[in-house]
Amino acid sequence: LIITVPLILEKIYQKKLLPIISKPATQSLLKIPFLRNIVYTKIRKTMIASFGGNFKEIIVGGAAMSKEAEDFLHKAGLPFTIGYGMTECAPLISYDSHQDFVPTSCGRILEGIMEARIDSKEPTKVPGEIQVKGENVMKGYYKNPTATDAAFTEDGWLRTGDLGVLDSENRLYIKGRIKTMLLGANGQNIYPEEIEARLNNMPYVAESLIIKRKYRLVALIYPDIHEMEETNVSFEELESIMNNNRLLLNENLATFEQIGYIELRKEEFEKTPKKSIKRFLYSEDNGK
Repeated sequence: LIITVPLILEKIYQKKLLPIISKPATQSLLKIPFLRNIVYTKIRKTMIASFGGNFKEIIVGGAAMSKEAEDFLHKAGLPFTIGYGMTECAPLISYDSHQDFVPTSCGRILEGIMEARIDSKEPTKVPGEIQVKGENVMKGYYKNPTATDAAFTEDGWLRTGDLGVLDSENRLYIKGRIKTMLLGANGQNIYPEEIEARLNNMPYVAESLIIKRKYRLVALIYPDIHEMEETNVSFEELESIMNNNRLLLNENLATFEQIGYIELRKEEFEKTPKKSIKRFLYSEDNGK
């Protein structure tokens, strides 16, 4: 087994595969079923070899994955799956083998080990907090009863702090974190992680953060410096490229999710030990 984070597969897709499949000749091949299968087989074999060849499947977790990269790699037949878990659950909550994996999902709740529910009136349609219980769930935080009480519901379910839905097969689909969810002008729920996953797959974007400023969504972007150096692109030229990224991204977003403007950063975002961006340092005006 190979266990990794989405960023690894996303960068392979962005840097190695996208330049190839974007060529007019390849696009033509992908429109013809027989030839498309040949292209997918070549890509799949090349990627499997690049990971060493001798493995059963790639398990991805820890963050949202770009839907574009996920969809293409799944069509190409790469043996990967996406799971969901947290340290408090030691650590797995849901998982499907790559043969059963459904794109955009995080697998089915571990049968016989974990139970999950969605704190929503329509748990299959309307996202709510994912709450779990089972033999893998912690009893509490060591010598911290206050944190333990806050982590559990009154009837003993662990609050994950994540938003999602469960389908009829008990398969989990995560939408984002409760504390990072933004509200649109008319009260619509906006999940910044989903937008960031798409944006991070666009040219010259290394990482991004979506915040709300005066009722507009703003994309803070740290550019891919290595790619800029390779193609001799300056920060001045980058502004035009990023604005084009914004326009292309907005074409595939709902009106209330669209990015108003982009701010470029010359320094990386500050990270946690788990390499997650410290959102609280940049999102102080999300409610304004």
